[in-house]
Amino acid sequence: MCGIAGTYRWPDGKAVTDRLTETLAHRGPDGSGRYGHPLGDGEVQLGHRRLAIVDLSETGAQPMVADGLVLTYNGELYNAPELRAELEAAGVRFRGTSDTEVLLEAWRRWGTDCLPRLRGMFAFGVFDERTGDLVLARDQLGIKPLFLLRRGEGLVFASELKALAAVTGGSLEVDHAALVASLLYYWVPDSRCAFREAEKLPPGSWLRCRADGRVERGRFWNLRDVAAEGRERALSGELPDLAAVVEESTRRHLLSDVPVATFLSGGLDSSYLTALAARDRPGISAYTIGFRAEDARFEAMPDDLRYARQVAERFGVDLHEIEIAPDVLDLLPQMTHHLDEPIGDPAAINTFLICSAAREAGVKVMLSGMGADELFAGYRKHLANRMALRYQRVPRPLRRGLSAAVDRLPVATARRGYRSVRFAKRFLSFADLPEETAFRRSYTMYDRDDLLALIDPDLAGTVDDVLTEHADVYEDNDLDDFVNRMCLGDSRMFLPGLNLAYTDRSSMAASTEVRVPYVDVEVVRAAFAVPGDRKIVGRQGKAVLKEAATSVLPREIVYRPKGLFSAPLRAWMSRDLAPLVREVVNDGELVRSGLLRRDALARMVAADAAGQQDYSKHLWHVLTLEYWYRGATSASGRNSPSQA
Repeated sequence: MCGIAGTYRWPDGKAVTDRLTETLAHRGPDGSGRYGHPLGDGEVQLGHRRLAIVDLSETGAQPMVADGLVLTYNGELYNAPELRAELEAAGVRFRGTSDTEVLLEAWRRWGTDCLPRLRGMFAFGVFDERTGDLVLARDQLGIKPLFLLRRGEGLVFASELKALAAVTGGSLEVDHAALVASLLYYWVPDSRCAFREAEKLPPGSWLRCRADGRVERGRFWNLRDVAAEGRERALSGELPDLAAVVEESTRRHLLSDVPVATFLSGGLDSSYLTALAARDRPGISAYTIGFRAEDARFEAMPDDLRYARQVAERFGVDLHEIEIAPDVLDLLPQMTHHLDEPIGDPAAINTFLICSAAREAGVKVMLSGMGADELFAGYRKHLANRMALRYQRVPRPLRRGLSAAVDRLPVATARRGYRSVRFAKRFLSFADLPEETAFRRSYTMYDRDDLLALIDPDLAGTVDDVLTEHADVYEDNDLDDFVNRMCLGDSRMFLPGLNLAYTDRSSMAASTEVRVPYVDVEVVRAAFAVPGDRKIVGRQGKAVLKEAATSVLPREIVYRPKGLFSAPLRAWMSRDLAPLVREVVNDGELVRSGLLRRDALARMVAADAAGQQDYSKHLWHVLTLEYWYRGATSASGRNSPSQA
């Protein structure tokens, strides 16, 4: 796992690449390197920061140069042993044992045809000295990031957006449409970027810069096609052996020359992975979190620690418990910087603090249960949307009466919050809506009118653009299975846009690699070969994964109530962060610039403080957006919404 960067026909490319690489130092504290080569009247420069995981020797150093090919690569290939054996049988001789060298030789032999054969997480740039071509590629599901920026025939790329911002001297302009999208979602969709000129290379795709100035793009993997193939398998009655697939993926993800540990929340996903990993690595370490008792009580949070302890004791896991009582006033700007774009999920703080503790203990690699909820319908929204179909059959007068009664209930008092009331209000906010709109409202922050009331009127047109984009992605399939349509939408939007993004950025900020065994191409193929009625059974989400896990885990862990990898936001907002919220509403940059309306924010704060509505997540995202916007506009005064 590393940080990669480079330039192609970019002015002062050597100095720019050095600056890019320096900005990425936290992603690779174990080594650095740069390569340069003339290219017509310009040059190509590739930079690398190394976090040594496989082959710790110099034979794994990068950029790797061999017989006219040069590679700068960020990631891990879990099928590298098989690819190495195939290449060796074809006559290739390897100098070391790194997967970097395997990737370089696979590229030499197969070019872009090697990409669908790669099983892992990756983003890389490969330069061919003979043709002058530079190709950038990103893994199938968007686990690893790759940002790029083109000007004329020049291109600059990096693992992080902040690196591009650092080398462009404040000339990048904020994309206000992306900020509107972030308000809706509380993250920036993978299809957008917070700065106008910059972009994210889409998952499962490549981009080629040719010496004659042409730029070509291609796609080597499409999740929509995988879901369609899965539907055909399901129709034929060919159900996968999910337990075997997950076990094999977990075993592959343990491939490492340094210690590996796990996240262990005590929930199904992390417990299953930890139990499987402990079979292969007896005594493996795991990390879990808890919160201040008063915060957990106020938030009505379940006690996940006891389940984590139970799993650790049963499987001989060395459990490390971390109490999160963070100084959020200090952590908020720090995390906003690390996350690159405005991401309003406090789980990023949990990930950063866990990875920091693991790194201090000498652990460089962590396994996470990320992705199982998206693929196997494990979120409450999946069950709620299924329930909404039945709710719509209730006579309309009864629905109106129930909605009015729930609307009058408080979500909190001065001493405690009421989770059931929060869930009921959330459910009723979308239960009467059509499918795509209901699904969007079940996990986003605002409906159309609320969002229009919050933002600069000049940006009103972008709201419809953002909503249309969601509908286009959600409806871009031929699936006749409602549950799998939701899973596909989540896997294309929510997973890469939020969960994989914050996991990569917050873990790499702590110089730690996080691997996600559920977000594996073979697990994904298996997931979409499972019919939706096997994923949600009755009121049980992730039913098929739970069934697989019972071969390893005790039933009290498998069928426990769902936990939350989140934070006690209401407690933080009402205590630690209350003065900051007032400051941002009254005199923040978002309000002063006109991007957000003070009166709409003030109404939200008042309703939240009165306990009538739970706007803690909305206000947390406003704080993250405020800090991000301050940093993004401090170098330039040209980013007011009126100039969008």
